[in-house]
Amino acid sequence: MPESNRPRRMTGRVAARLAAVVLALSLPLTACTAEDPLAQQAEAGSNKNYIAGDGSVTEYAPESRGEPVQLNAKLFSGKTVDSSNWQGEVTVLNFWYAACAPCRAEAPELQSLHEKFKDDGVQFYGVNLRDSKHTADAFERNFGITYPSIKDKNGTVLLSMTEYVPPQAVPTTIVLDKKGRVAARILGIADKSTLETLISDTAAA
Repeated sequence: MPESNRPRRMTGRVAARLAAVVLALSLPLTACTAEDPLAQQAEAGSNKNYIAGDGSVTEYAPESRGEPVQLNAKLFSGKTVDSSNWQGEVTVLNFWYAACAPCRAEAPELQSLHEKFKDDGVQFYGVNLRDSKHTADAFERNFGITYPSIKDKNGTVLLSMTEYVPPQAVPTTIVLDKKGRVAARILGIADKSTLETLISDTAAA
């Protein structure tokens, strides 16, 4: 495969910002995750009830990005979401479920980034892989999540994105460019500063 067509590992500002991840992971979780036992489990690095990603970050150069993501699914609210309507906007997809310890650890950071970028045309969607509406709603209330989540218990969305999302690696966070193509991926907990850089770089391209 030509060098220009290969996914790029942490480059540029992403690499610089990711240098702080080791320090960040050594600090106690704060805010609403501080007393959450599953979030503490993720902080401790124990593997219970989930298979964690390795924390790797992959960026895809514009010329090596595949076709736009195609999905049509229902949100927990009952509304239908169609990826064909995402053209012209950067979209962040976070694959999660409530009992996933690292999902709980990263939830406040994702909400913070949603609030930061929502007026800049960046939209966030969760993709919930296991939960009932009741369980997902409780999670969102507990962590103050205001962006919507797709109900994907049947695995339709996950199946459509297996090229980028390993079926058992939860959480995984995907950044789609303005054409709906995968521009970046984080396997494991999404470090806030790293994801912020990925979103900013994708939006600016």
